[in-house]
Amino acid sequence: MHRVTLSLSCPAYDRTRALFDGRVRVEGCDLHAVAMSPEEAFHRAFRHQEFDVSELSMSTTMVHVANGTCPFVPIPVFPSRLFRHSSIYVRADRGISRPEDLRGRLVGVPEYQMTAALWVRGILQDEYGVRPSDLRWRTGGLEDAGRAGLVPVAVPGVEIEPIAQDRTLSAMLAAGEIDALISARAPSCFGRSPGVARLFPDYRAAEEAYFSKTRIFPIMHLVGVRRSLVERFPWLPVNLFHAFEQAKALCYADLAKIGHLFTTLPWAVEELDRTRRLMGDDFWPYGLERNAHVIATMTRYAFEQGLTSRQLSAEDLFPRSVLSLAKV
Repeated sequence: MHRVTLSLSCPAYDRTRALFDGRVRVEGCDLHAVAMSPEEAFHRAFRHQEFDVSELSMSTTMVHVANGTCPFVPIPVFPSRLFRHSSIYVRADRGISRPEDLRGRLVGVPEYQMTAALWVRGILQDEYGVRPSDLRWRTGGLEDAGRAGLVPVAVPGVEIEPIAQDRTLSAMLAAGEIDALISARAPSCFGRSPGVARLFPDYRAAEEAYFSKTRIFPIMHLVGVRRSLVERFPWLPVNLFHAFEQAKALCYADLAKIGHLFTTLPWAVEELDRTRRLMGDDFWPYGLERNAHVIATMTRYAFEQGLTSRQLSAEDLFPRSVLSLAKV
C-alpha cells in the first residue's frame, strides 16, 4: 500500500513526544511533526489549513461543526486538558473574593468562544449561579494588541465588545480598566502588579473538589484531520487515534520511572501517584466512552452560551469509525 505523507502541528508534549521522535508511527503513514504553540496551530489550521493533522480548539471546532464549515474531521484525542479555576484573575481592590462578586463586572477574555472561557462560564453558572449575561465582556489580545477572533460571536442578551486596537487585556487589568480577566495563559501583570490576584488562590483544592464532585477533567483541545484526506483515506482517523494512544502510554511509563526522572521535578513520581489516587490510572483518557459526560457538558455549554444553534452529539463531532473501535 502506498504510504500517506502527513504533516502534524501541535506542541511536543510529553504525551505526544513519541510521535515527534519516531518511537510511535502512524500505520500506513510517514508523519512529519512540527512543534508550535496551540495558538499558532489554531490560527494556521482555521485560517489556512496548512497542516494535514492539527491540534484544534475544542470550542472553535464545535462552532465550525455546527455551522457546517469545519475543514477538519475531529477525532477524540485530547492533547490538552486543564482545570480552569486557576484561569480567573481579578482586581484585588474591587471586593471580588467569590465568584458571585463577578456579577455586573467588566471581564476581559482574549476570544469569547475560546475553550478556557467556555469552561469558566459553564462552571460559574453550574456551580455558583453566575450566568454569562451577568458579566460584561471585553475581547482582545492578552499581550499583543489587535487580536481578532477566529470566529465572529454575537450572543443575544450578552454584552460582548472588543477593546481598542492599541490596548491589551493584561495592561487594562493592571491599570484597573477591567475588573477581571479569564485567560488560558497567566497575564504578564500577574505577579508584578499588587492589584492583580487569582479569584481562587488555592486553585488546586478548588479543582480537586470540582473533579471529585463532577468527575470532569475539562477538555481544551482535540485533534483534527483534514477532511479531504479522510475522504480519500477513511482509515486515517482510527490509525491516528491508535498512534496517539500509544504515545500517551509511553508517556505514562516514562513518568513512572523513579530510577531516573523523566521530568525536571524532584517528586514527579509522587505527583503521578497522587493524581492516580484521585483520578484513576488512565487519568488523561482519549476516546468517547470515558469522555462522554465531559463532551456532553461541553456541547451543552456551547449551546447554552449561544455559540452553537443546537447541542451537538458525539456523532456530529466524530466519525463513526472512532466511535466503535475494535476490541480484543
